[in-house]
Amino acid sequence: MTSTAARPGRVAKLPPRERILDAAEELFQSEGIRRVGVQAIAEKAETTKMAIYRHFETKDALVAEWLRILTAEYRAAFDRVEAEHPGRPREQIMGLARFIADGLPALSYRGCPFVNSLAELPDRSHPARRVIEEHKADQTRRLVGMCTEAGLPDPEQVAAQITFLLEGAQVSTQNGSIDRAGERLLRVVEAVLAQ
Repeated sequence: MTSTAARPGRVAKLPPRERILDAAEELFQSEGIRRVGVQAIAEKAETTKMAIYRHFETKDALVAEWLRILTAEYRAAFDRVEAEHPGRPREQIMGLARFIADGLPALSYRGCPFVNSLAELPDRSHPARRVIEEHKADQTRRLVGMCTEAGLPDPEQVAAQITFLLEGAQVSTQNGSIDRAGERLLRVVEAVLAQ
């Protein structure tokens, strides 16, 4: 049997669905959802439009699936901080703030994909918009739970303040209005928790 290392042209590629999602993510992040056509995604994924439509009924379905994958990363961050700091909700909250702070440098070019997607998808019935709204509701629910467990007064209000800080840091990083946003975000979240 001949090794694939001896035949570089036969190096395994990702399956078509994953190539499509990778290409869509790169293009949606760099150019925006509305500016990217299915043909551009097909070319980037080294496939055909027909193959895209075999995996995703519509471009909207592809956008929604891309956002589902992103929401899974955020759910994993919540799961990770809960596992790393069991029974210590203040440390869990700070872990979430660190997750956002650590990701800020990558946002500097195009910004938060959720905020950008909402701006491009004004129709509240759009399937991708529903993915974002469900994700944000789940994030809020989990953050309120952490604030409640931490014994913070008015957990819903504290969760709202922290949400404003996390999302504001992302927008401020994107527009370049605040330097050292990650470092400052962590200090402000600590101050909110110390109230």
